[in-house]
Amino acid sequence: MSLFEYRLPELHNMLHNKEVSVSELTEESLSVIARRDGDIHAFLTLNEEGARATARSLDDKLASGESRGLLFGLPAGIKDNIVTKGLRTTCASQFLTNFRPIYDATVTAMLRQADAVTIGKLNMDEFAMGGSNENSSFGVVRNPWDLERVPGGSSGGSAASVAAGEVFFALGSDTGGSIRQPASYCGVVGFKPTYGLVSRYGLVAFASSLDQIGPVTRNVEDSAYVLQAIAGYDPKDSTSAKVDIPDYLSALTGDITGLRIAVPKEYIGEGVDASVRESVLAALKVLEGLGAVWEEVSLPHTEYAVAAYYLLSSSEASSNLARFDGVRYGARVDEGGGLLELYLNSRSRGFGPEVKRRIMLGTYALSSGYYDAYYLKAQKVRTLIKQDFDEVFKKYDVVIGPTAPTTAFKLGSQTEDPLTMYLNDILTIPVSLAGIPAVSIPCGLADGLPVGLQIIGREFDETTVLRVAHAFEQNTEHHKQRPQL
Repeated sequence: MSLFEYRLPELHNMLHNKEVSVSELTEESLSVIARRDGDIHAFLTLNEEGARATARSLDDKLASGESRGLLFGLPAGIKDNIVTKGLRTTCASQFLTNFRPIYDATVTAMLRQADAVTIGKLNMDEFAMGGSNENSSFGVVRNPWDLERVPGGSSGGSAASVAAGEVFFALGSDTGGSIRQPASYCGVVGFKPTYGLVSRYGLVAFASSLDQIGPVTRNVEDSAYVLQAIAGYDPKDSTSAKVDIPDYLSALTGDITGLRIAVPKEYIGEGVDASVRESVLAALKVLEGLGAVWEEVSLPHTEYAVAAYYLLSSSEASSNLARFDGVRYGARVDEGGGLLELYLNSRSRGFGPEVKRRIMLGTYALSSGYYDAYYLKAQKVRTLIKQDFDEVFKKYDVVIGPTAPTTAFKLGSQTEDPLTMYLNDILTIPVSLAGIPAVSIPCGLADGLPVGLQIIGREFDETTVLRVAHAFEQNTEHHKQRPQL
């Protein structure tokens, strides 16, 4: 049995009982990466020397009987838009190809406090802009279930590394579904917390009102462990929420008797593959058997979510990425011309096509002649989408549907059609616009590829989301299915 098949509590006991050492866990992770990542390309930067040094230090800590953190000794991958002190952070962009931060993101520091081992930085769509991980300037990530298919994006490296058994967990960022959609495609658990629950300090900004860091794991219990370690108020983040952090592990009771589930008709209707719909309906039957009840409801403004999201996120991106000009941030292309030519050359060569597309769209939407017609109207639609969820949650405990309308698609099949690519996020975007928590968990296979079940909760009600996901997981075998690498 591979060490990666054990749950975190089991590994904690094994470490405590001296059945395994942190160095052995770390070497196992590095060994799997050496064997598999040439095909998958989940990692952009490996921290071999640093990981081994941390492992030795933690083994000494274990031997001396010192207190240990919640994630003690566990090898982890970190998405490459989360800054790590002294460890290259590129956002998968040529603009930051040699950027080595001089400070840690808050979540990176919290992982260190929890005694995790940072194995390296994970591939992604450039500046987190994309839904397939084909926009990385360092090469695509491949889905471990089928190397000819995408792993999803933008946190494709995070999902693929966990699915391939390269790390015990990973951190990703979710702006419009960038944790949940790749988790669905790769058959792992991806959790997007409520906006403000996890600090964004040190996350390279794409769309500041939407970005949120969250865990990617193999099972729900592990997700609760990681969330417990990274959630909390941070004075360095102006959007961080001052809320009490509950014991997420205690929520995993398995009891969902009387739970009220809303199933939006917009989430299981036209555009959703029949095989995906069947998997979701089968999952609802499992939950019914555990004592829950479900009814079909409507979230009427769902159809406007994609348009509103791309206007808002692109507008925020055009503002956030203005600092990358070859002077203040990023690689400089100086060919002896004036300042404007320096800006032009640096940005045109530093950014990839998708980033340029979104900067142009956002700049247009924010321009004086179009601000009211596009940006302001999109903000109003965002409010309506949030109100749709608020209305449903007056009667129901969770909202459930598929995470993505299809399973993972073929590499290259949608690169020439940005609109079709954007529509892959139609079921995750409304949650991000509303700022509420959601998790994607495996709920079956369709033609040999994973299908994700999305469970959505009220604002700061992560405990209910985790409880429902864990109850389903404990009564099915879907989370135990692995790609044949």
